[in-house]
Amino acid sequence: MVTADVFDFSPGAQIPLSGSAGQKAATQALASAAYRDSEVAKLLDANSEWTVSEVKPPKISLFEPNLGEAFSRAVQLRMLGGGRGQVIQSFGMEPQTVVEHCLAANRIRKTRDARLTAVMVIFGLLFLPGVLLWLGAFQLRRTIAGSKDKRMGALGTLLLAALAVVTLIFLIKLPFDGFLGLYLRGVIVAPVIGWYVAKQISERTAKNLREAWDGLLSGGGIGAKVPETVPNHPGQTSAEELRKALHKLTAEQHSNVVFYAGAKGILGMGTRWGSWQLAEDLVSADPGKEIDPFRSWDVIRAIHDQLRMLERKPLHTGGFPTPSVRHWVVSAVGEGAKSVERGGTSEEEGFQIKGVELQRICDEQQFDSGDRHYLGVQFVLWDGQLVITLLITVTLLHKTMRIEVTGHALGPVHPLFTTKPSAPSKTVSKTFKFWETKSIPLPLVDAKEVVRLAVRAPFTWYPPLLDYLGGKLALPEPFGLRHAWADKPWRHRFMADDALRTATPVLRVVHEAAIGVLKHHGVDTERFGNRSLALSGQVQDVAPKKADLYDA
Repeated sequence: MVTADVFDFSPGAQIPLSGSAGQKAATQALASAAYRDSEVAKLLDANSEWTVSEVKPPKISLFEPNLGEAFSRAVQLRMLGGGRGQVIQSFGMEPQTVVEHCLAANRIRKTRDARLTAVMVIFGLLFLPGVLLWLGAFQLRRTIAGSKDKRMGALGTLLLAALAVVTLIFLIKLPFDGFLGLYLRGVIVAPVIGWYVAKQISERTAKNLREAWDGLLSGGGIGAKVPETVPNHPGQTSAEELRKALHKLTAEQHSNVVFYAGAKGILGMGTRWGSWQLAEDLVSADPGKEIDPFRSWDVIRAIHDQLRMLERKPLHTGGFPTPSVRHWVVSAVGEGAKSVERGGTSEEEGFQIKGVELQRICDEQQFDSGDRHYLGVQFVLWDGQLVITLLITVTLLHKTMRIEVTGHALGPVHPLFTTKPSAPSKTVSKTFKFWETKSIPLPLVDAKEVVRLAVRAPFTWYPPLLDYLGGKLALPEPFGLRHAWADKPWRHRFMADDALRTATPVLRVVHEAAIGVLKHHGVDTERFGNRSLALSGQVQDVAPKKADLYDA
């Protein structure tokens, strides 16, 4: 492999780590969650102000999934499952890459679980009484150790050690001979041998998962291999269905229909932190003439052309990167809405509203119910960790024209997703220099984790039962990968500066383009110019506001 754009067709296609340049950090951070082995409850710490994830508790704690297992399965079902609801766009990242890494992580675990299932059949099913005895002991220890009282946790460990001693005595002083005696000894010994074999399998898989985790956050590593999308024979339909599901996900990602959820702002873009409105009457520059007719679309088109040149500057210095300038259709939904529906579009149309329909919404749907048109200029900065969006709308009501510019900012993904794996270790006192300590490395997979993986393995062939016994991750709705775990940008000084600095030049470009259109159509622009100068002073306020929270 020379570059990430080269494909490896053995046994599955090599998937690039990110579909767009400059958007790798957020994508790879979220994709790394598929390979993590920490507790699933830690994901709750990453809940954002827009959405809240939940973890459904297990019926039996031995079946409880870890973070990577729960995340991979939940994201795969939500993004690719049949009959799923529509998803929110993930600006600043490529959601398909995250989903593909979830598929790849599940495939690695599936291979491990197949081997662990064989171990459970050979060393467990044939010696079932002993396995049940050991599992009962581990479950008892896990239940007691889960107590907040540290003494109860120590008691669980003591009980497990006592069982091991009693088992050893029973093994030596067994009162039976012949086949029954050999079988009873096998009942005691076989689960221990099976545990050791399972530990080797689990260790190798844990190492592979952690290498993928570290590779993503280090900016290296290979992309996810998803052989499930490559059919093995002409009659295989599952690969084609998966390919279509990934194609639909990409189409939704590039949709120009977004949803305004009250105080939560535009889902996927973040809350509205600033709003600047220019509203004046349309008066003819020549009292003896009428104003030349024009539409909102004429003003929007002029603003669109000027915004595309934002990266140009009179001085040879650093400045704006090339922004994304798009026409958006905004649909209003309730703040507590659990689902969204892109009305008027279809999968075949790529979930897009464009052409004549887009112009109609811009010119006619400015009042009362219905979708609204906005022109958006979006900057994806900090390697995809910061998304700044400024939306412009033009309304013409009676003799008044209103030009509104609103600022939206979506911050970096939660720091939980950017932490690299660390080798397990414990700190102990030195033997002779007891006042000094040293760090002792621990195995990647401890005894209780081997038991958990071995117990779960046979049930992975029917995931709904495993979800019932072990609980699962409930994703927030309406769901979008980016805003579900996004942090506020205002905690990062430079990110906050970038968001605040962007508004002033954009506002001035918008006003300049709009006033140019008004002059061309014979409108007196003196009041518009005065109001524009006043807004240019207001936009330089150093503090963001909560523009969606009205004090009423």
